Amino acid sequence: MSALLEHVMSPEVRPFAIAAAMILIVGSIEVVSMLVGASLSEMLGTNIDFGHPSDNGVINAISWINVGGVPLLIFLLLLLGAFSITGFLIQDIARMVAGPLPATLASVGAVAVSIPLVRAASRGIARVIPKDESYAVGLGDLVGRVGEVVIGPLDQGPPGRVSVADIHGNRHFVWAVAAPSSSPLPQGTMVLLVDRAGTRFVAVKADDELKPSKPTRSN
Repeated sequence: MSALLEHVMSPEVRPFAIAAAMILIVGSIEVVSMLVGASLSEMLGTNIDFGHPSDNGVINAISWINVGGVPLLIFLLLLLGAFSITGFLIQDIARMVAGPLPATLASVGAVAVSIPLVRAASRGIARVIPKDESYAVGLGDLVGRVGEVVIGPLDQGPPGRVSVADIHGNRHFVWAVAAPSSSPLPQGTMVLLVDRAGTRFVAVKADDELKPSKPTRSN
């Protein structure tokens, strides 16, 4: 174990070890924040539209790499993971051939290899993950839709998560709080999105006539 730790923390692979540690730290923060009704991904701006040109050069660069338009947090984790794995592999191969490369040179090589890997990965992941609120329809189009509380309860405090389908049947997962006059809305409650403030929606309990009917089993 000490030999492995010494290898991971050696100067020539230190940038890649730091990237791997950042993945664990960011992932842990996201899990904890979701449990308390917040989200690191929301603070990082998941509603950036990567599919359209921007006046910001950094966003344009991210858009070119993040060709699938996955949420920014997932993109960052992909980039860190590709950089870390590629860097360790480069140094392992160099060590077997002649000796480890300088950390700076290995990092440049890892970045060069990681960019096409992340482009391919983001394209594939975008096909299987649910689209977030701004990718298919405008946020305003979801007001008036009925959804289900999937992370709750919803109250007037930190937002919870609501699963809602748009007019095309595409599923979205949006942040929501209960209306000021509403009692807490527990997980599993069908709610009506009645308003929004920024990327957060305001929800009330859906009347029975608004709830989708369950299909009956035919004999």
